[in-house]
Order: sequence, then C-alpha cells, then structure tokens
Amino acid sequence: MDFAFGPEDEAFRREARAWLTEHLTGQPVRTAGRAWERELGAGGWIGLGWHHARGTYGNRTTTLTGQIVWAEEYARAQAPPRHGHLGENLLAPTLLAHGDDAQCARFLPAVARGEELWCQGYSEPGAGSDLAAVRTTAVRSDGGRTYRISGQKIWTSLAHEADWCFVLARTAVGSQGHHGLSFLLVPMDQPGRIEVRPIRQMSGTADFNEVFFDGAEARAEHLVGGEGNGWRVAMGLLARERGVSTLVQQIGFAAELARVVRLAVENGAAGDPVVRDRLVRQWAELQTMRWNALRTLGTEAGPDAPSVAKLLWGGWHRRLGELAMQVRGEPAALGPGDWHADRPYRLDALQRLFLFSRADTIYGGSDEIQRTIIAERVLGLPKEHRP
Repeated sequence: MDFAFGPEDEAFRREARAWLTEHLTGQPVRTAGRAWERELGAGGWIGLGWHHARGTYGNRTTTLTGQIVWAEEYARAQAPPRHGHLGENLLAPTLLAHGDDAQCARFLPAVARGEELWCQGYSEPGAGSDLAAVRTTAVRSDGGRTYRISGQKIWTSLAHEADWCFVLARTAVGSQGHHGLSFLLVPMDQPGRIEVRPIRQMSGTADFNEVFFDGAEARAEHLVGGEGNGWRVAMGLLARERGVSTLVQQIGFAAELARVVRLAVENGAAGDPVVRDRLVRQWAELQTMRWNALRTLGTEAGPDAPSVAKLLWGGWHRRLGELAMQVRGEPAALGPGDWHADRPYRLDALQRLFLFSRADTIYGGSDEIQRTIIAERVLGLPKEHRP
C-alpha cells in the first residue's frame, strides 16, 4: 500500500508547522490548560474531523489525511498535552452521530473555541473494563425535566478541571448488563452534589480522579441517543477513541524509543546482542502498528479493529518501559535526587515511562477484555459463561 501524503497534505503540513512554530517559539514553557485550548481554537485547529451535514460549528475542516498531518506536526513540535482531547475527539463525534441538532449547537462551538473542557464518567470501582457492570443511577425528577445522578466514577482524567462530564448511568430500575443504560451530559459545577478526589499514583503524580455524584442534576434535553440507548452510544464513543489519536500516540512512542536507543548507545548497552535485538524488535513492531493504523483508518473496519489496536500498543508500550530499565541497568533503581517523605517521587522520563506503562494493558479495556471481544464477536467462539 502507498502510505505517502499528497501535495495538498504537504501544503497543509507547512501551514501547520508554521503556525506551531510561531505560537510556540520564544514563548515561556507552557503547561496544558485553557489558555492554550483557546489559542488553538482561535487558530481554527480544533475539530478538524467534524465532518457532518449539520455544519462545521465554528471549526474548519480538512481531509482525514490532513487530520493525520496536523496530529503528527503537533506531536513533533512537542506542543503541550491537550486538555480538550476528550471534548474534541470523543464527545464531538459522538454528538454528531447520536445527538440532536440542539445538543450539537449548544456544545460543539464551545469545544471548537477551546472554552469548555470535558471528562469521561465511565469506569467505576466495580466496573472497570466491564462497563456493563455500571451501577451509577440516574432517576427522573422535577416532572421529568431533569435526572438525579448518584454513584461513583473512577480513573476520571481531568475531572478536577472539566466543566462537563459525559456519564454512563443506569436509568432503568433493576436493569442489568448493557440494558437500561443512558448517556448523559452533566455539568461539573455542582458543589455539594459532585465531589472530585485525586488518585495518587505510584509515580507520585495524580493524573486521575474519582468522582462522587450525590444527586447531581442533568437536564433531560442533555440525554444523548434516547433513554436506554447508552450502551450503543458509549460503544460508539470508545471506537472513536482509537482513530487518528492512535497515530499521534505512535509519534510519542517513537520519541520514547529514540530516547532509549540513544541511551543504549551512550552507555554501551547496545553492544549486548540481546538488548540490540530487543531495540530492533521494538522499532519493527512500531512501524507495523503505524502501517496497520493507516490501513484501517477511514475504512469500514471490523469490530475487532479497536481491540486489535489496543492489544498491540498496550503490550508494546509496556515492553518499552521494561526495555528502558534494562538499558539503564542498576541506575534505574535510583532517582535523580535525594528522596524526601514530604515530596512526591522525583523520577526521570524513562522511570516515569516504566511505571506508567504498567497500566497500559489494563486501562481502556484490559487485554483479557479485548481478547474476549475478538474471540466472541469476530471468531465466533462460544461466549464466556457469565453468572
């Protein structure tokens, strides 16, 4: 297959590169946040993939390959991590597919301008990879005009900064499995009804949160896809989680691999044939993942495509973290400075890579869940017994 980009894509690449250079060069070191999201929105760089007959909702659009070009240039420029990712790449396509005109008109322009941030209320303490076990409830109140939401969500990225949360909740009393679930858009600014608590990780950081809903309100018109159809909406959203963003992720992976290779050359670890073989294998597998992502992107990929992609990159990234520690040798067990009980761990980039990548085969659907999906939905094997 020909994976080359055309002349229009390369012209778009030059435009993207020039804009990023202008807005990043000479600026103080940025941290991800609202100011950068608004800057991206003003430049028209949010929502490039929102193609729909309903309209553009304030963003400019480009081809699928153009979206890839922008994502690649953004990663190569080492621009700040995006706080608007969930709104732009998950919520927006979901509203375009399952929402109504009023919902699109209310929420998409604010995302395109970088003015409203979103978080995702899916996983729960007893329903991580198995979303069908969700227990959070949403009950109609106020004459049917609102829903009252009660329950707990966990591993919620950006919940401490988000303005809104899309929540998967059970609206049918006594329902089980994927039946009776609904997809609701919930405002986070509800003191006393929504509490956000950070989750401290073994790396010393707190990238995730647990969120407690105690009668939190969601307006009935912010129910997406109809009551009881939440499973279909939620699964559609998860499929979009592994689109163009997968290619962006791979650029970050390539930078991490290059850092490990440089270290192996500098400290002599590359002279070990076992280490050298592992480095070459990591590179070859990363190239294969990129070609596979390009091959399936924009096509009517089968139900196995997201699961296959997750299995590939999750295991690859965890192995890279292990390889990084092997290349470091004994110094991998030491931090860059003196440890102190009152301070978080001070880790270097490769140590953080090792610790964080331990979770890659668990979050977003564990390897066991992905293999079950492939076995049952694609290969047609007998379904696993579920009590």
